[in-house]
Amino acid sequence: MQIVLDFLTNISWWVWALIVLGLIAIRDIFFNKKHIITHNFPVVGHIRYLLESIGPELRQYIVANNREELPFNRIERGWIYASAKNENNYEGFGTDRNIHESHYVFINNAMMPYKIKMDHPNASDPYFLPCAKLIGEYNKRKRPYRPASIINVSAMSFGSLSARAIESLNKGCYLAHAYHNTGEGGLSPYHKKGADVIFHIGTGYFGVRDDQGNFSMEKLKALVNEYPQIRAIELKLSQGAKPGKGGVLPASKITKEIAEIRHVPLGKDVLSPPNHSAFSNVEEMVDFIEKIAEETGLPVGIKAAIGKLDQWRELASIMKRTKKGPDFITVDGGEGGTGAAPPSFADHVSLPWVYSFSDLYRVFKDEEITERIVFIGSGKLGFPSKAAMAFAMGADLVNVAREAMLSIGCIQAKVCHNNTCPSGVATQNKWLQAGINIEDKAERVSYYFKNFKKELIEITHACGYEHPSQLTMEDVDINLGDKSLTQPLANVYGYNKVEVPFNGTESLLNCPHLGGHYTTKTAMDKFKNKQIRY
Repeated sequence: MQIVLDFLTNISWWVWALIVLGLIAIRDIFFNKKHIITHNFPVVGHIRYLLESIGPELRQYIVANNREELPFNRIERGWIYASAKNENNYEGFGTDRNIHESHYVFINNAMMPYKIKMDHPNASDPYFLPCAKLIGEYNKRKRPYRPASIINVSAMSFGSLSARAIESLNKGCYLAHAYHNTGEGGLSPYHKKGADVIFHIGTGYFGVRDDQGNFSMEKLKALVNEYPQIRAIELKLSQGAKPGKGGVLPASKITKEIAEIRHVPLGKDVLSPPNHSAFSNVEEMVDFIEKIAEETGLPVGIKAAIGKLDQWRELASIMKRTKKGPDFITVDGGEGGTGAAPPSFADHVSLPWVYSFSDLYRVFKDEEITERIVFIGSGKLGFPSKAAMAFAMGADLVNVAREAMLSIGCIQAKVCHNNTCPSGVATQNKWLQAGINIEDKAERVSYYFKNFKKELIEITHACGYEHPSQLTMEDVDINLGDKSLTQPLANVYGYNKVEVPFNGTESLLNCPHLGGHYTTKTAMDKFKNKQIRY
């Protein structure tokens, strides 16, 4: 035995290498039944699969240029990273975009920018945005809600994202005075770190479902009564990544904690069906919305990706006739999102945000009820110029999802669905999550929102307005092709948004904060003493 050991230890490394390569070659030629390349080209064929496996990384860091990648190119990601770190997010030497390309957007600045007067509550901080439109006012909800920020975090659930990512986002939203949409995974402990919460209900009714998987009003009421930070309810009809398909949370991402929050079994994929079981048509949906609003006192809205308009026209007609219906509508772009989906869905099913929103807004404008609804845009709008366009088209609020993920360290690895996210943002792997420093990432979220809002208000002032809600379809032009003149959005999409008179001082002073409403004098006093958070 000793002789054999001595012989083996005296063999040179290159001999061992030849032996290993020989064994691999034998396996490839005689035992490989799956891969033609490694069978026909033993040993060296493995290099092909190695390069293929790291192809996304090679393209991201070496091959692709600054404007080439999707869904977010390097310039866009760089702006978010710099903004989140509160670093210089400027560019030098002019734009490197082809500004003559089709569908390029131009924002029309005024001859003289808007100037804040000395007696304005924002005089000491001209980039401090007043609050958003009051949600639930028209339908006289018992607990209407005026978001303190017009830029907020979109629906991303605990389960899809990691615990540390959710907690970072929630704490960051609190610092930025933004609300945090829970996504359809239920209310987790990580959503309870200070920020206002929009509770999102999907077709699986996670967190508010009974033992049979049906919606439970009693569970929803108990949740709302226990957690006053829940300020509104959002009912998901569909999402941009896969409208009409439902969703899947793989068993590999379901921990004991997630199973308990969602009220689902361990060890099995969790399916969100395409349809709601609580209603089956538009009229029943309106009744369902009204029941939730009556039982909880909260504003209730719906979220959907947009395709056919016939049922939306039916909804608008019912709302006009009955004076009932959703308090807000979140329009999700068909460009996809954090949810994984088959390419056929992500690439082709439902309209991109700009077409979705314009089609939907016209439906409600035709019925003359747009002022009753708070419109929320969601679909790659996490950049100041895109947000400005959204407000010009009629949006009252903007939600961001993937951009918020980037602010806490997402690197666009595109493996959100398989539990191997290298940044720890979209995985339940404890080791991968450990790299997320919650306090640091929360601060980065707040800086991203701060710099986002600052640039958005700078664009707004450049156009001659006080608040982004005052932007109109005439303030944004779009290039329809190399041989065509630019056209205002109104000409391209066939409508002008309904303009609502805006009083910035009134909006600022009448904001509800921390669950309370201040009188004008009290609000002004608290504002001057920096006691109100916005």
